[in-house]
Amino acid sequence: MDDILQINDLTVRFETDDGILTAVDSVSLGIRKGEVLGLVGESGSGKSVTALSILRLIPSPPGRIESGQVLYEGQDLLRLPIRELRKFRGSRISMIFQEPMTALSPLHRIGNQMVETLRLHENMARPDAIRRSIEWLGKVGMPDPEQRMRSYPYQLSGGMRQRVMIAMALMLSPALVIADEPTTALDVTIQAQIFDLIIEMKQDDTSVLLITHDMGVIWEMCNRVAVMYASEIVETAPIEALFARPAHPYTEALLASMPALDSPRSRLEHIPGNVPSALDYPSGCHFRERCRYAAQRCERQHPSLYPTSGGNARCFKSDPKDPLTESIDA
Repeated sequence: MDDILQINDLTVRFETDDGILTAVDSVSLGIRKGEVLGLVGESGSGKSVTALSILRLIPSPPGRIESGQVLYEGQDLLRLPIRELRKFRGSRISMIFQEPMTALSPLHRIGNQMVETLRLHENMARPDAIRRSIEWLGKVGMPDPEQRMRSYPYQLSGGMRQRVMIAMALMLSPALVIADEPTTALDVTIQAQIFDLIIEMKQDDTSVLLITHDMGVIWEMCNRVAVMYASEIVETAPIEALFARPAHPYTEALLASMPALDSPRSRLEHIPGNVPSALDYPSGCHFRERCRYAAQRCERQHPSLYPTSGGNARCFKSDPKDPLTESIDA
């Protein structure tokens, strides 16, 4: 299956008062046509920065994309003039932002923002744009969509604003949807409705990059999963393989922390320690200070991505030439 988007060795850093912060470090990731790729990891791992970098939405300063490629159907979006890049934003690649209040203009009514989007990208007559906007607000579960078209963002609840963002992202039928925690502010009934819409679009060969903390959503929605930790991709795998046989200790720990309905245990597993500071990652493996498999080699060397069943993992346990055997206390 061909990749509609290929990220190669993407590195993004931010200048702060305390020093240079590495948010994304040499990330490579492919999204195939018609698939839903899940991107998971703890807060601060670099998921949202990776997504924003695709459309060059990183605030600069303080952020900068230092190196890498973002190839959309073979064309490097990082090298395009902004005028050319705008042709991709919305119409070919759309994004559902994590915080809609910062993505919507507070000075314009919801309807005007939606209609302007349709007229700009599809050259649609205003009456037709109004009809389609109302139709999509209804699809995402907005009560009284005609009335909401006349509202300003501050007049809507967080969940309603999120529905507006989802409608604006999906109504242009883009080839790729980047969904950054798309249903966080929504109740479970509307969540199910939104995911049904995404599945419906997937059947039309729309690709989705789905960023979420919810491993249950990952299981229900995704074909493949990429796991991020401390600015790096640490594992990619098909959904069944990842849940059945996680290859990276961080993925294993994430899955172990999920509550199981058929388990008698009342206490949840937890990952010991804290995520390292992006200003000063530990030597060797970024996860070694929290890893129960950590060995002396993990202090000395930084692991590469080694091939696994259907994917890869950034762990010496998966090194076919020299698998991890020694103990850190040896």
